[in-house]
Amino acid sequence: MLHDEGGSGVPILLLHGLMGSARTWVDQLGWLRGHGHVYTFDAAGHGRPAPAELTTDAFVADLAAATTGIGEPMVVIGHSMGALHGWVFGAEFPDRVRALVVEDMAADFTGRTAAHWAAMVEAWPQPFADEAALLEFFGPVAGRYFQRSFDRAPDGYRLHGQIATFRDISEEWGTRAFWPQWRQLRVPTLLIEGEYTITPPGQMRRMAELHPAAEHIVISQAGHLVHDDQPDRYRAAVQRFFTRVLDTEPAPHR
Repeated sequence: MLHDEGGSGVPILLLHGLMGSARTWVDQLGWLRGHGHVYTFDAAGHGRPAPAELTTDAFVADLAAATTGIGEPMVVIGHSMGALHGWVFGAEFPDRVRALVVEDMAADFTGRTAAHWAAMVEAWPQPFADEAALLEFFGPVAGRYFQRSFDRAPDGYRLHGQIATFRDISEEWGTRAFWPQWRQLRVPTLLIEGEYTITPPGQMRRMAELHPAAEHIVISQAGHLVHDDQPDRYRAAVQRFFTRVLDTEPAPHR
């Protein structure tokens, strides 16, 4: 579940979004190795068993147990669900996190439901015969994301987890807010919001206002998958953040 992606120095942990996998970060690994020792992580329920209770607390406990061998405070970079898990982890284990990058995720989705979204996923024409079928159905950005996440069998690509699991993970976000955990954070944090965000309007900006060491940016022409949709702008923002909070310049990207 925890993958050593190489590099040296400050540990950098990458956490994927809902229905993603560690493999969705593959395009970012090269330049991130120039800043530290990179790890990726497959969340529970994504290609491996889900926790007995589908709560954020259970996922964070699983993450904490899996990363105990990383012996110094980490930079945690998370997208969507991974961003939420990253900051709750940072709130509960402040001595294990030195900085955070939060990509397109908010603290409060209360009142929202995932029922319509789950019904849409149920209607996907699985299996997808090949990569071309994925790209045709989802488009070039989301299609590549799912190609790297789905299980591949002789008859094609399928989801690497249960739709009910993914639905219930998202449903929890509609029943509770994560402001208490957010308010506990003190480490330097970069909030990256896509222009076409999934988050409630203005909420990521408000999160930055409440955090004593947070910076908020909006990346234009980016959807929810900011790091894949606008990779050069995402990289530039994260590298500026690293230069400021880690006092390091990037090593040459090979």
